[in-house]
Order: sequence, then structure tokens, then C-alpha cells
Amino acid sequence: MLEKVIGSEADKRIAASFDVAIASVATAVPGFELTQADSVARALAVYPQFAHMESLYANTGINKRYTCEPTEWYLTPRSWEERTASFQRHALDLLEKVAIDATARAGLKLDQIDAIVTNCTTGLAVPSLDAMLMNRLDFASHTERLPIFGLGCGGGVGGLARAARLAQTIPGGNVLFLTVELCSLCLRVNDPGVAMFVSAALFGDGAAGVVLRNTAGETEGAGGDIVAIGEHFWRDTEYIMGWDVKNDGFGVVISAEIPSLMRANLPAAINGFLERAGLEMKDFSGILLHPGGSRVLDVAEKVLGLSPNEFELSRAVLRDNGNMSSATALFVLEQAIKTGRKGRHLLAAFGPGFSAYFMVLDL
Repeated sequence: MLEKVIGSEADKRIAASFDVAIASVATAVPGFELTQADSVARALAVYPQFAHMESLYANTGINKRYTCEPTEWYLTPRSWEERTASFQRHALDLLEKVAIDATARAGLKLDQIDAIVTNCTTGLAVPSLDAMLMNRLDFASHTERLPIFGLGCGGGVGGLARAARLAQTIPGGNVLFLTVELCSLCLRVNDPGVAMFVSAALFGDGAAGVVLRNTAGETEGAGGDIVAIGEHFWRDTEYIMGWDVKNDGFGVVISAEIPSLMRANLPAAINGFLERAGLEMKDFSGILLHPGGSRVLDVAEKVLGLSPNEFELSRAVLRDNGNMSSATALFVLEQAIKTGRKGRHLLAAFGPGFSAYFMVLDL
């Protein structure tokens, strides 16, 4: 594990830079469990041309995932209308659960939430999901709303950072950050491409909610304090990750170059962020990384010079839930809090752009 330096000048400087604490974290998954064994059987039935790549499914580090529809639903080509209807129905159900749970765990009532920030990149809704949620739950009618779209897997950390910025502007206020991804609905069985076959090995569905509290330096949050946020953008990398818009849904863009890009560029990006925050790697007790896949975790451990068990929480979330895009990093954060992790931690994720998102937490 990383060793934390206590009482440094950096501790003193950045402690005063934020007055936002994590009051609670809640997560949820839909009701259909998909084992990796069932997943590979389905994939080979749909994509027999990739039988020689079957070992990919065994090497993901995933045992099971959860989907919002039963397996049979995905085996039939679906229209945008069908996908959107399913997305809006199931996304709202999951958001309702995590909103209620996160608010209750923070010791608040729904009408005490001053603002809602909602993130998603796997479906569309106009009015936005947060507006639909307002009609289900007893939020105050003056609650501010900010929907975010397009941050992909980085949206859990990037969206939380934007919610923290908003919380900074509301003295004594409470901001509810919500993220939901129904990655399974983006499976298009009529797409014969290798990217679809690979993505079918990795992605699952899930949602998370975090209550942020503007403490104005008075109290610490139950889940810890946010002390710094930042990000890094790599130019000319649009082809690395994202969506192509197809006639029947989103077409996945996921490049095999992601591990090599991280291998070459991740240390400089993290060090640049830490320098701007007045920190060094030795200041951290641990790193909470979005588990995009086992290979990504392996590369990150190696290039950052970390021990093989540094990402044990990330690997556990990946094993039990797969890659749930933006929600996944917050599942890792929830596990860090539940297992009693203490001290300064770096929460990080990557998304389309190609971009990295960072948040420093004192747990």
C-alpha cells in the first residue's frame, strides 16, 4: 500500500481549498444476473466468427454482471424506440433507489436537497432523467438540476467533481450526484464488429448516488472530505472511446490502444495533476481506480510502480459487477468507505475525449 505523509505543508494548504464533504454513498444494480460463463455462451452464439477470441472473456477478471433486461431480450435486434423505452424505465427505477438510499444515509429528507446533478451516457431522455425523477420523489420544487451527458466511463468522477464545484457555491447546502448507466442496452446483435464482441465481455448495468454537503469547514463528512479535483485531456484521441450513432442505437467505439496510451501517458497526467494540487504520490494511502478491465488495472499498477494488491477494491468491483461505465468508480468508493479505508486517497477514472478525471479524498 502507499504510505501517507501526515502533517506536510501540502496537507495544510489543500485542507483549506474545499469545504465539501461526502455525506453518503449508495449503489444499486438491476435484477438480472449474467454470469461470465453465460455471457461467453451468448456471445459465441451471436458472433461465431470470433470463437478464436473466446479466451478474452475468461481474462476480463469478471465473474458476473447485472442487466436490466433478461438475456433473451438482447438476442433480438432492437430499434432506438425500444432501447429508449427500456432505458428510461429502468434508469429511473435505479435512480429512484439510489436517490432515496443516499439521502436517507446522509440523514436528510428529499426536500433538503438543494441541487441534483445527474450523469449518464448510455441513453437519452428529454425531459432529462432528473426532471422525470422530480415527478416520482418529493424533492422541493425549487431544487436546481444539472444533467450531464457524454463523459462516458469518466462521468462518475468527472460528474462528481462538477457536483462538488456546485456544492461549493451553496453555503450549508446539500447536492445529490446521481449516475446511471445501462450499458447492456447498447448491445446490437446485428453489428458484426470486433468492438461489439469485446464490449459484450465487459459491460454491465448499475447506478450510484452521492450526497455532497457544503460544510464551510465545520464538520467532516461521513465518507470523507473532498480536497482537490482535476482532469487531463489528450488531444486527437477521439477514436479511443465513445459512440458512433447508428440507425438502431449507439455503436460502441473502444480501441485496443487504451492500455498502450495509458502506459505511455498516465504517469505524466497524474503527476501534472498532483503538482497543481501541491501533492506527491507519497502523500496517499491508496488509489481508487475505475476498473475499466483487468488489463487496464495491470497497466496502471505497473506504470505507477504500485504493489499487485493496490487495486484490490477495484478488482473486486470488476469481478462482481463488470464495467458499469461511470457508476463503477463510485462502487469502488463505496467499498473503500465500507471497509474502513482511512487517509488520503486518489479517485480516478477515464472517459471519451480521451480524458482522465481525478479527485483527492480524505477518508
